[in-house]
Amino acid sequence: MGQDADTISELSFEDALKRLEAIVQRLESGEETLDNSIKLYAEGDALRAQCEKRLKDAQARIEKIGLGADGRPAGTQGFDAG
Repeated sequence: MGQDADTISELSFEDALKRLEAIVQRLESGEETLDNSIKLYAEGDALRAQCEKRLKDAQARIEKIGLGADGRPAGTQGFDAG
């Protein structure tokens, strides 16, 4: 049923998100036992953290291209979320 931390860390963002969505659906259905719900919740929390990490890593790689006075690219700046 569940995946360990090593397996979760190897998932792509999209795969981790799909697994997380499946877990949410199972939990919302109310058909899981309490023990399974707790295990699913723990796995979901690990998947949420993995998705958040992947998004932060992607955000850090995004660069803004700066233009010079002549309108040509003059360099890059780090991503500014503000």
